[in-house]
Amino acid sequence: MVLTRGDDYPIHQTPEPVAYSGTDRNFYDRYFFNGYAPDGSGFFAVALGVYPHLDVIDAHFNVIRGGIQHCIHASRELKMERMDLQVGPIRIEIVEPLQRLRVAIDDFEGISADLYFEGRAFPIEEPRFIHRIGPRAFMDYTRLTQNGRYEGWIEVDGDRRLLAEGTMGTRDRSWGVRPIGARDPQPTPGHTLPGFFWQWTPINFPQGSLFFHVNNDEKGEAWNTRAAWADEGAQAADLTEGHGSMRTRLDQSTRWPSGGTLSLAVRGAPEQISFEPLGRFQMRGLGYTHPEWGHGHYKGPLVVEREDIELADLDPLLPENLHVQMPVRVVGSDGSEGIGVFEQLIIGPFAPLGLGEFLDGAR
Repeated sequence: MVLTRGDDYPIHQTPEPVAYSGTDRNFYDRYFFNGYAPDGSGFFAVALGVYPHLDVIDAHFNVIRGGIQHCIHASRELKMERMDLQVGPIRIEIVEPLQRLRVAIDDFEGISADLYFEGRAFPIEEPRFIHRIGPRAFMDYTRLTQNGRYEGWIEVDGDRRLLAEGTMGTRDRSWGVRPIGARDPQPTPGHTLPGFFWQWTPINFPQGSLFFHVNNDEKGEAWNTRAAWADEGAQAADLTEGHGSMRTRLDQSTRWPSGGTLSLAVRGAPEQISFEPLGRFQMRGLGYTHPEWGHGHYKGPLVVEREDIELADLDPLLPENLHVQMPVRVVGSDGSEGIGVFEQLIIGPFAPLGLGEFLDGAR
């Protein structure tokens, strides 16, 4: 047994110390943040993942300036201490649980930041994500999502900028089981890796927050989806839930969204909203599908690297470039306007958009 700081808090969910999270080696616990100015510029994002059974913690910070996505990647040994949320220069502080958090980036090769997130309403809990390949659990996790406002600053190579007034964004927290670390070479007999389709569109309207996500199979059938609305300042009992249906357009020869129309049946939300992309953020900067900095990979006692991604020079059909978040301007059928993100990842065939091969692009 190993006692850690977490054992002094009433958060146990098994008879064992907090250092142990059941028995699945793919268990993880994750933080995510993004933010953007009211015109969609200055997009930034942060992620931190804890992998208790791999004894690894990693984190990433990204900001886009002048068409370049500047990234810090960091990984270290966890040493079974899950309450220490610092990886190299990247640190997360929980100032007020479920309401106010801080992200601090100590200077590393010219990049630093100090950011505070303040929730606009109580976070929503998305439906539990459970997906199996044959008898094996591919995913089994829970996620909370919350829109909010930011204050603070970001510095890149000597250019320190205060966040623009009205900077907003989204954070989420997820925990459970999904593929992390080195890939399991053991196949599941009779089952190949299925196609994967994911869309997530948290939107900030002046009067409240809209959330929509969908996981579809390759035929377009949803296996996990939810639409929800939170008025400004809403408490848990005030959140409303319903249904949504997205019609999506893709940029030619890519799997990146060029826009879409979302139809909704959610009390408080517009009946329909349209999406206009304002830019593009590559999720590989946060470790998603990154060929070197994938989540949970062991890098050593402590490794930190800077990476600069020229967004205009990327091959859109390389696997590491498929997963994107597009800052978007949205217009509702009631005339309301908002801003948010349109996240999308399509791997493998997806019949509704005419994608028949593993990595073909839109025609």
